[in-house]
Amino acid sequence: MKNYWYFFLFLIVSVLFSVGLLGFVALIRYRRRLVGDKCEPYECGVDPATPTARESTSIRFYLLTLVFIVFEVETFFLFPWAVVHDKLGLFGFVEVLVFLAILLVGYVYAWKAGALEFRRGDE
Repeated sequence: MKNYWYFFLFLIVSVLFSVGLLGFVALIRYRRRLVGDKCEPYECGVDPATPTARESTSIRFYLLTLVFIVFEVETFFLFPWAVVHDKLGLFGFVEVLVFLAILLVGYVYAWKAGALEFRRGDE
């Protein structure tokens, strides 16, 4: 149980910080009624492409997002190696090189397949 002390302490501090910050924002938030242009969607300083959010989105957007998530999650496998890399020696180094090579092959495949390109349907 002694090993979990820091985890519980971090959990308590993070929950208290989050609840405190939300309470603070609720107290100082300026309440006003939004009218006119303030209710319109905002897209990077240009007029929205569609008047409503009910328009369909190209499947390529979701494929690009999925590829990003896969490669982002795969990088988390490098953290345990980084913690014990000095104990693993040359074997651990070669294993990480093999892992990175597999990731690189997957990235090149996704790139060549066009999964990293996102074009809007109207272009």
